[in-house]
Amino acid sequence: MKAVKICSQVYQVGGGNLSHPDDCCVYLLESEGVMALIDAGSGKGSRLILENIKSCGFLPANIRYILVTHGHIDHIGGLKEIKDVTGAMVATHELELDAVANGNPRLTAASWYGVEYQPVKPDRIIKQDNETLTLGNTEVVFLHTPGHTPGSLSIFCQCNGKKILFGQDIHGPFYKEWGSDKNQWRQSLKRLLTLEADILCEGHFGIYQPAEDVRQYIKSYL
Repeated sequence: MKAVKICSQVYQVGGGNLSHPDDCCVYLLESEGVMALIDAGSGKGSRLILENIKSCGFLPANIRYILVTHGHIDHIGGLKEIKDVTGAMVATHELELDAVANGNPRLTAASWYGVEYQPVKPDRIIKQDNETLTLGNTEVVFLHTPGHTPGSLSIFCQCNGKKILFGQDIHGPFYKEWGSDKNQWRQSLKRLLTLEADILCEGHFGIYQPAEDVRQYIKSYL
């Protein structure tokens, strides 16, 4: 399979059927020729992710940011290779630094996938809820949505009037060794419902639309 165009500025370029079975869903957000990747996969499908970006008509060198939703290996294993190829800046929440920057194996769960993680020093550290990033003419909002991990981020933006939510792994799972917290998670999901997103780009189960399908998906876990 090739990359999937979700809407005018959003594409799925990685995931189980697109790059490697161990990869999370990897999304590309484009605005005025400037791009951001949402997560980077496990590292096993990095070459195909880059090829899929090209198949959309974009140059990997124009990827300015890699936005890390949390520090599990299926989301960060490809960070170093993709950063080296593209020169992109990496952004992650401060509570995920022990995983992303230090490679703490308890937090990355790298052994689950048989991956040797190569730590990456982030260029931007998200410390406050609702911090923003300007990508072309699109404002990207970092929502701190703890639960799956303490520093889990959901990414929110609007594209041509549609509200897009990148809610990676909002389904869980939950393990004490990761610092999972189901009470925080429930509050995070309730918050995401208030966004009334038109499209949900999820971390492993793909794309949900329209808004009612997004709402039902989130409510089904609550």
